[in-house]
Amino acid sequence: MSNHTPIGLENGSAPVTALTHSGNFHVDETMGYVILHYALAPQGDLRARVLEEKSADRLTFIRTRNPDIIKSADIVFDVGGLYDPPHGRYDHHMKDKPLREDGTPYSAAGLLWKDYGHAAIRNILNTAADDATVDLIWQSLDKSLILPIDQDDNGVVKMGKLSLADIVSACSPPWDTAELYGRQEARARESLGFANAATAVASHLINVVDRIRASLKATNRVIAAYESAEDKRILVMETGMPTEKVIFEHDLPVVYVVSPAGPEQWNVKAVPPVRGDFGQRVSLPEAWGGLERDRLASVSGVSDAVFAHPARFICGATSREGAIRMAQLALQIAGV
Repeated sequence: MSNHTPIGLENGSAPVTALTHSGNFHVDETMGYVILHYALAPQGDLRARVLEEKSADRLTFIRTRNPDIIKSADIVFDVGGLYDPPHGRYDHHMKDKPLREDGTPYSAAGLLWKDYGHAAIRNILNTAADDATVDLIWQSLDKSLILPIDQDDNGVVKMGKLSLADIVSACSPPWDTAELYGRQEARARESLGFANAATAVASHLINVVDRIRASLKATNRVIAAYESAEDKRILVMETGMPTEKVIFEHDLPVVYVVSPAGPEQWNVKAVPPVRGDFGQRVSLPEAWGGLERDRLASVSGVSDAVFAHPARFICGATSREGAIRMAQLALQIAGV
């Protein structure tokens, strides 16, 4: 969170010119542009600005290395040789480059995220969110998405193939574009590539923000369900949602999660011993494994039992009560 009011956020209608370098582009300046788009002018046309088409909003976006144009821009990132946030300068290529608290060098994306990330998140969210929720989303994205971009751009750790960095890189025109089509066409294809990359990054950012929002909502519901549970080993969720992350982060002694899997089925899923593992803290009964409907109902004693996976990590019944009964029986049979 910045200690100053970033340029463009002090007045929601004043025009702002943002600038980054032309030529080869990477994920950090592409993400930087996307962050500014959502923070300052989310109703504008993300692609039209890049392609220098008409975009009737307050944000003007320029890609150039011309020193005079760089000096005149309001916000300059990933170029210019200055890190001076109060004056809208966000480069990180200097010898005395800005660092995170853990010593990781910032990229342009990380620097802009510090100042504009919260505003971007607020404009991306479709539902009202308080400051604490927005900050939790900011922190989660900073750790899971922005930090890896900082690391990749500074040569600390590569994001790898099929990462966001690789997707952005693939949008760049091949090295021989000018040789094949001429300089003017090469410049046009470079702008088109950046526009395509920005569109991909924007879609990813929107999706990740929404997933984190939903994850925070799930955390509250899981904790509430756990606190109201009669048997703390059985977590009953009235709506399907991710629970494993919450169970392990809060060290809950849950063995089975019961939740709806459709309009006419409730499932019992065994919690693994370690988050993301394929094992189970307590496997479902061996006698149930691979059975379905009548055979399973006969063996388990639950009349509406539907199935039990051969690997014994999940089973189900047509009713909520039937699924809860299966979980209770599985604990009794296991003797825990």
